[in-house]
Amino acid sequence: MRFLFSIVFVLSLILSNSAYADRFADVQIESTELSPNLYMLTGAGGNMAALTGDDGIVLIDGQFAEMAGKIEAKLTELAAGQALQVLVNTHFHGDHVGGNAMLAADNRIIAHDNVRKRLQADSNFPAEGLPNLTFTDELTLHMNGHHILLTAMQPSHTDGDSIVWFKDSNVVHMGDLMFEGRFPFVDTNSGGNLHAYMEVTRHVIATIDADTQVIPGHGQLTNRAGLERELAMMEATLALVKQHKANGLSEQAIIERGLGDEWLDWHWNFITEERWIRTLYQALADE
Repeated sequence: MRFLFSIVFVLSLILSNSAYADRFADVQIESTELSPNLYMLTGAGGNMAALTGDDGIVLIDGQFAEMAGKIEAKLTELAAGQALQVLVNTHFHGDHVGGNAMLAADNRIIAHDNVRKRLQADSNFPAEGLPNLTFTDELTLHMNGHHILLTAMQPSHTDGDSIVWFKDSNVVHMGDLMFEGRFPFVDTNSGGNLHAYMEVTRHVIATIDADTQVIPGHGQLTNRAGLERELAMMEATLALVKQHKANGLSEQAIIERGLGDEWLDWHWNFITEERWIRTLYQALADE
């Protein structure tokens, strides 16, 4: 009986691992050209950007490890004969850095200093995928005729966020400092702060123009109007929760009341309305 149980247990592990390995089996990498040789890439996990040219490929974020082969295939399709030279991580979450080791183990991996620190503290993260060039303020890459500016932000989504500016093409990659059309994730356990997140959003809005193409960490390609819409949502829902709290409602009572029909479309499977209210309530407590 014990032997039979062991066989069943082993088979269940094999089947579960197979299911895990195939969790993105039907997901494909799609590309959208934003300007000559500059693309937004989507698949599973955070949105990516790729700049191709004679200096080699610059890739912003690397999604999950299981997607690495599909990412490589898409890069080959877009830039046959060109090799990946630089991989930039906008922050440390697994859906943005999972592909590091497979995609760029022998290349330059660039990120905020805190990204390396957090990944290095994770015993499950492969050492060959660690960023090998880090910064804490700004870093400019000169590749493929572009000036690519990497700007570290104050702790907002996490304590290691960077925004990537493709100045020559009027494109900005926000990383997870933007969740287009959905409640954002503020990772307070990793140094995130909602008020800072909103300040970063205001800063970017003031810096770009109406024609700037904005790549969010998640969601559809957008622009300054999309950022303004997200900021308006954050300001309005924060004010609503603040008013409810001033009227004596507890966090749970506010959750039960909800935010109203206006914001239902922003609810999604990870940051539900309840979780967003908890984020707002915590931000008020931290004031």
